This record gives sequence, structure tokens and C-alpha cells, in this order.
Amino acid sequence: MAFFLASLTFLVVVVMVLFPLWMAGRGGQQEIVRRRLEAIEKAQKRGQASLELQLIRDELLSSVQPLHRLLLRWRWAARLREFVAQAGMKIKPGKLLLFSGVLALGSYLVVRTILHLVSLGAVAGAAASLLPIAFVAFRRWRRLRAFERNFPEAIDLLGRAVRAGHAFTTGLEMIGKELPEPVAGEFRITFEEQNFGLSLKDALLNLAERVPLIDVRFFVTALLIQKETGGNLAEILDNLSRVIRERFKILGEVRIRTAQGRMTAAILIALPPLMMGLLGSLNPGYIGLLFNDPWGPYMLAAGGALQVTGSALLWKIVHIEV
Repeated sequence: MAFFLASLTFLVVVVMVLFPLWMAGRGGQQEIVRRRLEAIEKAQKRGQASLELQLIRDELLSSVQPLHRLLLRWRWAARLREFVAQAGMKIKPGKLLLFSGVLALGSYLVVRTILHLVSLGAVAGAAASLLPIAFVAFRRWRRLRAFERNFPEAIDLLGRAVRAGHAFTTGLEMIGKELPEPVAGEFRITFEEQNFGLSLKDALLNLAERVPLIDVRFFVTALLIQKETGGNLAEILDNLSRVIRERFKILGEVRIRTAQGRMTAAILIALPPLMMGLLGSLNPGYIGLLFNDPWGPYMLAAGGALQVTGSALLWKIVHIEV
């Protein structure tokens, strides 16, 4: 059984290493075409009958065809693809799941071999399987925060371009050239979508889907309303930029007033594992009971579950959305 699992792990790793190398040699033009076709498909899903061409896009969820066909049956696979795209990563959902499976299997085998505990190995495997998803979530959070910081500057640049007499689409192109990533990349995609033939409304709605931030929704909604009813676009953009900056100011004040609560939450979250490590180094026999006694692994699993639940509740309490 161990030889079979080791062989399976080796084959999975070989597929994960060789397939990306083969796909990387196919050039970057296909990625641009894929994004443009994806934008048109999103517009079709919203019921826009103005598109004359019915384009069918074959988006691979995995480079391994059996896994790709399996993922097509589940709706969450498409959501996972959007989640990865929002993180600015080009890894396929199938490869991400394979990473999770390999980490889970490897962690289970290591813990079971060293400690000879099946239950603790299962817990370690389950925790290790979440690491790739957690890494993608962290990259997504960091990318969205970077977008949020530079978004008011992008609105100001767009307002100055409109006030100077440039077309609105020209302002989008200027943002894509002059501002840092990820703001430049997202607005560059929006400009390319409408330049490719997609309506400006659909391109802006695609921007709101790619960047799930409330500020972007305000921006898109204000532009669509202005397009329908008219008005001074430069003034609308200036007011929107001022509102976003005021929200950042209020958020900074909230963070200052909740600093003590966040510090207390961090101490309470870090205290149990630190105390366990300290007691394990000072008195190994005292902590060893949790690993030698038959009920020990179950107590560890229950304590870990309560620790995660309590940490999530504390973090939710001290983080106030503005």
C-alpha cells in the first residue's frame, strides 16, 4: 500500500511539473484572446442580445483532461477559477486541487509514519490541504487592498482626462499606462474589451465582477447612471474620489480605536500554541500524554477546532467594515 501511494504521488508531481512547462511554451497571445472571449461570454450571460456573433469558449479548468471533465460538472469550479483570477494568479483550478491533494496525502503519510496515529494524520492532512487555498486567499486579499489604495488616484486621473477634453475611453487607456498594478492591469483589460467591440457598459460590469470591491461598484454604477441620464462626468468622478478618500479616513480612525481589541485578539489567538510549545520544551512528559493516551488525539483535534472557531469570532469582532 505504501509503495502504491508513493508511486501515485510521484506520477501526480510529474504531471504537475511537466504540463505547466509545456503550456508555458505556447506563448502569451492565447491568454489575451482568452480574456477577450471571456468578457464577451459574460455579456451574453447577462442577456445582451446586441452581440451578433455567438462565440463559444473552451476554458480548461485543468490540463489533465479527466480532471477537467470532472470539474465541469460542478459550479464551484468556475467560482474557484474566478477566485484565483482575482488573486492575479494564472494557475488552473485543477492544478490547485492537485497541490492540495498531494499536500494532504504527504502530510497524512508523514504524521502517520512518525506518530503512528491515523486520526492525527487525517487532521494534519486536512489542514495541509487548505494551505494552497489559504495562499490564494492571501494573494487575493493583498491584491484587492493594493487596488483599493490606488483606485482614488485612478478616478482622479480619469476626471482630469475628461476635463481636459479627452474621451472617456482614452482616460481608461491612460490609467492602464501610467498607474501601478493591479489598477493599471484591470483598467487595461477594460479598455481592451471595449476596444475589441464590447459595449462600454458590459466592459464596466466585467470590471466590477473581476474586482469585487464596493468602491468599484459605486464607480461603475455612477458611470452607468451618468451615461443614461447625462450630467457633468468630471464632477461626478471628483465627488466619487472624495467619498472614497473620506471612507479611508474613517477606516483609519476605526483602526486606531480598535487597536487595543485587535492586540488582545492576537494575544488570545497566539497564547494556546505558544503555551503548548513552552510546556513541551520544559516538561515533555506533561504534553506527551496528549500523544500517548488514546483520547489524546481527539482532545487535540477538539482543541484545534475550538481554537480556529474562537480565532475566527475574535477576528470578526475586531474588524469593522466601513
